[in-house]
Amino acid sequence: MPLSGSFFSKTFVFGFDARTSRGPMRDKRSWFIRIFDTRNPDVVGVGECGPLPGLSIDDMPHFETVLADVLERVEGQEMPQDAEAWVRQLVPPGFPSITFGLETAMLDLVNGGRRVLFDNDFVRGVPIPINGLVWMNDVESMLNQANQLVNRGFTCIKIKVGGCDFDEECRMLEAFRKVHDRNRITLRLDANGAFAPNEALAKLKRLSAFGVHSIEQPIKAGLPEMADICSASPIPIALDEELIGKEQSKDALLDAIKPAFIVLKPTLHGGILHCREWISKAEKRGIGWWITSALESGIGLNAISQFVSAFRSTIPQGLGTGSIYTNNISSPLKVVNGCLMNDPQGTWELL
Repeated sequence: MPLSGSFFSKTFVFGFDARTSRGPMRDKRSWFIRIFDTRNPDVVGVGECGPLPGLSIDDMPHFETVLADVLERVEGQEMPQDAEAWVRQLVPPGFPSITFGLETAMLDLVNGGRRVLFDNDFVRGVPIPINGLVWMNDVESMLNQANQLVNRGFTCIKIKVGGCDFDEECRMLEAFRKVHDRNRITLRLDANGAFAPNEALAKLKRLSAFGVHSIEQPIKAGLPEMADICSASPIPIALDEELIGKEQSKDALLDAIKPAFIVLKPTLHGGILHCREWISKAEKRGIGWWITSALESGIGLNAISQFVSAFRSTIPQGLGTGSIYTNNISSPLKVVNGCLMNDPQGTWELL
């Protein structure tokens, strides 16, 4: 079954003022891999490579050249028995988004090129609970966003902190909690490394008054203080950026820092196979986890959602990014009452 592959790129346009810890974003580019058997070219597997500007280790000028080289190696090969292990051999280290794109394209091809990668409950329409994401803005706008998300049926809200005056952020969280009880609405925070190490514990103590489930990355990744902060924090710490580029040192990182949670993004953290290893190693140590999309289009979001559904986790996942673009790829994915769902009768835009 000789394989052949190609790729194309598409730039997606945000439908709102998207502010991130790395500055404002107006658009986001992704590359899409198409894999097919030359004897049956109408059946095509599609995967998305979407490195995040300023964050992904493979956000580099020669990204497209590396992607073309990888697909050149695919040319003429037979269908592998183990697609994920095969991809690991083809993609050079340091390119997690290409790993994820090729893994998911192959899984799609193996299952008939129908955007079905794993035959599980999500594919059949069973919803996945997700957190509602509050995008960075002034505190009044963020509070309004949070309230609107609760009104839309979300029971877990994630709010970015560290981008505004800290006292104002605390007043915002206090106002939110006056309306939304901690026993009914779960509150997650994400600092994106905004706190100085010598101020982090004091700020975490203040934030703990608001019934916070967890906080992601209170200080920048790679700082030696992270382990002590995880140990002493009154709020459980979740690692995110800390995991980038650490696919070969999972055990050492988890044993040294001992976080309460890890937050996995397949595009950033090594693709499907490495995320499965992160989960296995975390669970052996009693460390919790959830998975988050990284501004992928519907193609990447669908793959991540099917992957996480295989674990039957009940904790809300970070998969609420399907409606952020004005020109997203049409898909059967939809958000209903704080859950992401796949409509089994829906159709995908042809790529």
